[in-house]
Amino acid sequence: MPQDVIWFHAVSVGEAEAVFPLVKCLQKQFPQTKILVTTTTPTGSSRVRAVLGQTVEHVYLPYDIPGIVKRFLACFKPVLAVVMETELWPNLLHYCGENNIPCYLINARLSEKSARGYQKLPSLIQPGLARIKQIAAQTQEDAERFVTIGAKPSQVSTFGNMKFDMDIAEETIVEGKQLKKNEFNDRFVWLAASTHHGEEQILLEVYASLKVVIPELLLLVVPRHPERFAEVAALCGQNDLKVVTRTSKKHCAWVTDIYLADTLGELKMLYAGADVAFVGGSLVPVGGHNLLEPAALGVPILFGPYMQNFKEIAKKIVEHNAALQCQDKDAIVQAVQSLYSDMSKRKLLIANGKAFVEKNRGAIAKVAEMLGEELSQKK
Repeated sequence: MPQDVIWFHAVSVGEAEAVFPLVKCLQKQFPQTKILVTTTTPTGSSRVRAVLGQTVEHVYLPYDIPGIVKRFLACFKPVLAVVMETELWPNLLHYCGENNIPCYLINARLSEKSARGYQKLPSLIQPGLARIKQIAAQTQEDAERFVTIGAKPSQVSTFGNMKFDMDIAEETIVEGKQLKKNEFNDRFVWLAASTHHGEEQILLEVYASLKVVIPELLLLVVPRHPERFAEVAALCGQNDLKVVTRTSKKHCAWVTDIYLADTLGELKMLYAGADVAFVGGSLVPVGGHNLLEPAALGVPILFGPYMQNFKEIAKKIVEHNAALQCQDKDAIVQAVQSLYSDMSKRKLLIANGKAFVEKNRGAIAKVAEMLGEELSQKK
């Protein structure tokens, strides 16, 4: 096992994707320093392996139990702990402090609901917060909430959202366009991304309504969790819809209704092959998912009413006329139909989406500078 590592923790896919450019940046800046990346979910683990491969060490984050945490830290001896977003584990933070491991919370966000919960547990949360050297918050609102739960104002800065700085490889875009041409027969492709239980049935009903007026429509469904692939395929069958799965490697015929993406790590490429995208986790009270990937990839975006996990981004992207928020099933029908019939409207949303992402880039450079200064002091 490597020791004296820079340790990054990214709980799942979204956090992992956001931290990859930062990891690559520090690998260039400190090529002799070994890097450890931990995740909590299998999907997050899969992305770390796929993107960073053997250039980093990767294990799952241990349970927040004193003995286990102490063994973990003794094994890897981190010189720096960098935790993504909202992972405030009391024992982990305590033993980082006990071992003089500088701990940074980056791309930090804290919802109003979470802040209220933490305020009820000051004796549990405040000692951990005191162990964090710096909290790099996504927004001013996030920064203020961290102060309300016990962080010192001097501990908290607003750096912006690292998800604006995502890597989009040119070959990803090319592969998506080829998929649309070769396997989708250049049909009008509506992508339902990162869907959850309860959403697919609504979206299949929307598809049935739209198919009457858009005969060339193809619905591309990407369930958020891989263990639900078979469930979603069965649901399509129950709705008398013809399905082709990505793993079958079959081409879509004209009669194909649903293309089910039963693979991992291909969402960016699939966005690049779509004409319109609906971002899931937003029709049911999950809290939404990342709107910035489809914006950066140049696809018009729709999303539902439940966006509490991305409240600020959802608000601003709509204000910039870079996405459409749909409150219900009928609104989705109208939005897809409108974008199908109005190419200029699609182009406007695409241009505004790309401009919105570009305008807000820069958080990773700020975080890299902060962590670089910490690491330089250790030399």
